[in-house]
Amino acid sequence: MAVLDDIDLGDPDNYVERIPFEWFDELRHNHPVRWHEEPAPNHGFWAVTRYDDLVQVHMDWETFSSEVGAVSLEELDEQQLEIRKSMLDTDPPRHTRLRQICSKKFSARAVGRFEDFIRDVARRVLDEALAKGAFDFVTEIARELPIRFLCSIFTVPQEDAPELITWGDRMIGNQDPDYAAVVVDREDTEEFRYLPFRSPTALEVFEYADRQRDIRLAEPTADVISALTVAQSERVLNEREFHNYFALLMIAGNETTRHTISHGMLALLEHPDQMERLRNDMTLIPSAVEEILRWATPVLHFRRTATRDVEMRGQHIRKGEKVVTWHISANRDETVFPDPYRFDITRQPNDHVTFGPGGPHFCLGAHLARLETRVMFQELLPRLASMELTGPVERMRSNFVNGIKRMPVRVELV
Repeated sequence: MAVLDDIDLGDPDNYVERIPFEWFDELRHNHPVRWHEEPAPNHGFWAVTRYDDLVQVHMDWETFSSEVGAVSLEELDEQQLEIRKSMLDTDPPRHTRLRQICSKKFSARAVGRFEDFIRDVARRVLDEALAKGAFDFVTEIARELPIRFLCSIFTVPQEDAPELITWGDRMIGNQDPDYAAVVVDREDTEEFRYLPFRSPTALEVFEYADRQRDIRLAEPTADVISALTVAQSERVLNEREFHNYFALLMIAGNETTRHTISHGMLALLEHPDQMERLRNDMTLIPSAVEEILRWATPVLHFRRTATRDVEMRGQHIRKGEKVVTWHISANRDETVFPDPYRFDITRQPNDHVTFGPGGPHFCLGAHLARLETRVMFQELLPRLASMELTGPVERMRSNFVNGIKRMPVRVELV
């Protein structure tokens, strides 16, 4: 049993080797809403670890706000909050207006039109990677499909993909020295306090966004960047909001699906009975994708801020305090998922909260992530006679992203 005094959910070092599930089990079973201290300059947060409580927090945005204090653990002053605010850091009605700018581009129907293109990209990515016999699964496969499709819906050159990947890694991997130009909890990042993720790389992303906007102004198209450009022209977005929106889509459209695919492949390798069952019956792919999403939970947590004093599980949460919902714990809640540490590609029902439980902040890219994950495994698994790990799986140093950096494999083809 975990000792409460040893639990430190905020330290990114505690996620490098593995997810500390025993900590989440202890909290979920005995302290489902618990005050968690943090080192200065932060002031601590309420850790919410049960499924039902996460749903309550996310569905009640008037009490648990995304806008009052952002969605990350970092505590921002009013000026920082205003300058760095993205769509994630807003509540209705502002959130609704911002979401509408691009929501039609990510609807099930709109995304579905790209299935043939996604499948073609997946085949080309797999042709190149599998021909090598031995390679890094993350680098050669998992990160390639999402970024290639992102370039397509952004209508930017495919040769820009490596740069976009690097920028995304540096920003969302801001706690990992392998990725970050400046590691936020190890170096002085005060000069970057007004940039997303306190990352100087954001300036490069903003410059790229400006160049793409100028192209759209000269030659209008019907892509995602054009939708943002029109919104700025109509003053729905100011320049800062345009930059932050672009950066959000660039990162969210690539990083989370990439880690989902990596975790999905690792789970199948670690559960060969499930791999064999899926290869023998590919009609199980849809349910397998949902289990992969639950298992992977690529975003570990999201934060809200209490707008009033409120009671939860007998705890008194005060106005202004951070309330952090741990999706990685809720997706292992025994009261919702029987035998939650069993990877089961036929699990039904499977109401995971990987995309959120619903409500205004339900993931804009959920349809896209499901489609990309489904297509990748539909195309990959029939080609494999076998796949095995040839070295250690290396995880991202992050208390926010459940990321895999490297996963060396060897394959034999049918």
